[in-house]
Amino acid sequence: MAPGGSSYQVIGDSHNVYADYGIAPENAEPKSSPFRKSTAVNIIGGNHGTRSNTAVHELLECPVCMNLMYPPIHQCPNGHTLCLKCKTKVHVCPICRHELGNIRCLALEKIAESLELPCRYQIFGCQDIFAYHSRLRHEQNCRFRPYNCPYAGSECTVTGDIQSLVAHLKNDHKVDMHDGCTFNHRYVKANPQDVENATWMLTVFNCFGHQFCLHFEAFNVGVAPVYMAFLRFMGDDDDAKKFSYSLEVGGFGRKLIWQGVPRSIRDSHKTVRDSLDGLLIQRSMALFFSGGDRKELKLKVAGRIWREPL
Repeated sequence: MAPGGSSYQVIGDSHNVYADYGIAPENAEPKSSPFRKSTAVNIIGGNHGTRSNTAVHELLECPVCMNLMYPPIHQCPNGHTLCLKCKTKVHVCPICRHELGNIRCLALEKIAESLELPCRYQIFGCQDIFAYHSRLRHEQNCRFRPYNCPYAGSECTVTGDIQSLVAHLKNDHKVDMHDGCTFNHRYVKANPQDVENATWMLTVFNCFGHQFCLHFEAFNVGVAPVYMAFLRFMGDDDDAKKFSYSLEVGGFGRKLIWQGVPRSIRDSHKTVRDSLDGLLIQRSMALFFSGGDRKELKLKVAGRIWREPL
């Protein structure tokens, strides 16, 4: 397996405060943050409104994680604010180093409730503006939010849009790229008894102008060793449901067939695998398909992807 590739820094940069307090930024706002500007924006959907001034936006940025703060907002005795998550991690103010108490900044909380803000993923294409509290709910499901790398078998932290992830898979993970909507793949393993955590190289198919990821791996369901093949769609769930796929494996007069809908890469590889949403092959049957000598796994998985009629 190739290890996880180099990381595309999509969201957030570090700040010198982190070195003092040992806290890494979590989902910080994009570096070219729209909150640094005060101009009006064109609005597509969402609530209509204009941005508040730059100074107010900067007041609402936590000095530790650089995220926007949501109530409860805390402050030190000298009035410096920070978010609740960071307050649980530090004991002194990140600005003046005064010992933190348990003081709420009610005035800033009131100001926050009156604001309308653009989506944090505006730089990726979202042009909606939301009331302060509804913005957070929107961002959790914004269709413009970056995708996680779909590579399995390593902890790859790369995020980005589909185009950048396709390039990342090809260049950094050395993933095989194929054009076409039908395929035949062979999976070989010299020691089929060693079934746990065996993951074969990911394969990506370009089909109908989209990309599909073919996964194949071995793991245990309870105490039963199984092999599993499944397909994921590089895009959102609504688009994934426009397609179907079939997988089949067999030999010596027997055949197993699976038909399903590819899962979006919004669902993690582990989520799809643990849901058993794919072609499952018991080890005894896999070895039978391989020739029956139980010394080597040799499976040929055939598949087809098609678009469902509207």
